Amino acid sequence: MTAKRILLGVGGGIAAYKSAELTRQLIKAGHQVEVVMTESATRFVAPATFQALSGHTVYTDLWDPRPSNAMAHIELSRRADAFLIAPATANLLFKLAHGACDDLVSTLAAARACPLIVAPAMNLQMWQNPPNQRNIAQLEADGVTVFGPGNGFQACGETGDGRMLEPHEIVELLHGFFADKRLAGKKVLLTAGPTYEAIDAVRGITNISSGKMGYALARACRDAGAEVTLVSGPTGMEAPMNVRRLDVQSAAEMQQAVLAEVGRSDVFISVAAVADYRVKNRSEHKIKKGAAAPTIELEENPDILATVASLPAAPFCVGFAAESQNLLEFAEAKRKRKKLPMLVANLAQQAMGADDNQVVLLDDAGQHPLPQMPKDEVASAIVRHLAALLAKR
Repeated sequence: MTAKRILLGVGGGIAAYKSAELTRQLIKAGHQVEVVMTESATRFVAPATFQALSGHTVYTDLWDPRPSNAMAHIELSRRADAFLIAPATANLLFKLAHGACDDLVSTLAAARACPLIVAPAMNLQMWQNPPNQRNIAQLEADGVTVFGPGNGFQACGETGDGRMLEPHEIVELLHGFFADKRLAGKKVLLTAGPTYEAIDAVRGITNISSGKMGYALARACRDAGAEVTLVSGPTGMEAPMNVRRLDVQSAAEMQQAVLAEVGRSDVFISVAAVADYRVKNRSEHKIKKGAAAPTIELEENPDILATVASLPAAPFCVGFAAESQNLLEFAEAKRKRKKLPMLVANLAQQAMGADDNQVVLLDDAGQHPLPQMPKDEVASAIVRHLAALLAKR
């Protein structure tokens, strides 16, 4: 995401402490941040904290004379790309939904010249309160974007919905907010990570795939406006925000999950490093060390991508080829063999587990090499190419 100017509104809730870290992360990502606070917010975190973190004057007063024409409620949003209110308390959401203009934050929201985003933060009962839910519904109907809330332990000691999202989650969603919605209206099904084929109760066959590329693609498709379902092998990574994740272990489990979802999908992206073989003579219990090494018999796993691509009403299929040699030769042969409209080729020894990747996109028009980039940037480039091919169908 290119650098943006973010106007950050801080409401009067305990989650205001998270807004300080949110400011720091936005600045670290290269954005310009100006902060406005309600009077109640200053009782939780001092304005000096946000001034130090943002490098800009903090505004708290509707009558502040410093902006042009002494109109802070007009001037501040005119120079922002988005007005993000985090935390947005129940009282603040009420004022926004009803057009109240009794402090700087609410008046800025009413007079804004940029998109408005709110990150709710409140007690479980306050979140579930019917008037609050009506206010949220009204804001969404008015075109306001709502980030969250999250679910978890709350300052009151209860656990449930209402927590403000964590700063890194808000930054992730903000990144997607500004992205081009090239896949708007599309349903994308992805696989990611390794599979695990059990030998016995404690041992198994797997590979060194980290799942980073698949998770990056899930985020990129979500940012492009798609509804994303991610079928993931064991990776240890958090599910991307606003992405439905189905956790599996073996290739058979992955195939079962994919076939259950593929009928509702417009696009299938097979990123997972699926084991080619599984153990035929798997032991229910741990194999004990003996005089002779045990014999492990293997049998071939189903080819998930080939199965999906051969369906009568197959979605647009994108394959991945991770090779250790003869990359383009083997990758193009795989694309033609499985009749794929698009395939992403990369060297396994460079891609697996790494944060960067260098890929070549293959389609009916030929080869399209990309430079080495962080996997998030590679994912965005893949989505752009995918969207262009979909537009031609």
